[in-house]
Amino acid sequence: MEVNPLDTVDARPSRLNAAVAITVALLSTVMGVCKVKDDNIVQAMQQAQADKVDHYAFYQARNLREELARATLAQLRLQAAGRPGGERAGYDEAIAQYEKLATDQAQKKSELLQQAQQDAKNYDALNFRDDQFDLADAAISIAIAVLAIASLTQFWWLYGLALAPGLFGTLMGIAGLAGWQLHPQFLAGLLS
Repeated sequence: MEVNPLDTVDARPSRLNAAVAITVALLSTVMGVCKVKDDNIVQAMQQAQADKVDHYAFYQARNLREELARATLAQLRLQAAGRPGGERAGYDEAIAQYEKLATDQAQKKSELLQQAQQDAKNYDALNFRDDQFDLADAAISIAIAVLAIASLTQFWWLYGLALAPGLFGTLMGIAGLAGWQLHPQFLAGLLS
């Protein structure tokens, strides 16, 4: 009768399985906390993107208003130039009104451009943190997968190998939560 090597394995839980279970529980907790914060950051990114689009659209509307006012100004000036002095008063009043309108639209357009540029900066800053949470999620997922294999094979060296992405993922999660400027550009680029 042939003996199956798996039948000779002790039925009691191994110390490796206990270590894997505790490590998976800790990594899953870190991953869960990071996921909540990451979801909030993604919502803020969506809002920043929407704000940027809105501000650029309103910037374009202000630009059209300014251009229309300047075109009207040009027409009024040309029409006023051919009129005698007594008839120019109405034109001068309209010209002053359109000059004020064009200046006002240019100033408001400039403010909107600044707001849109700030929205883009906000989005980029949020994306930086989102990348940190993405790296944390990916690294911890890899660690949990390797931990599962370590538990199945009962190889301690696999457990040790799983700690590397687990610790890296935890570090990236803490960096995202704490707002640290830790950002491995090469890895983030792979996930983008």
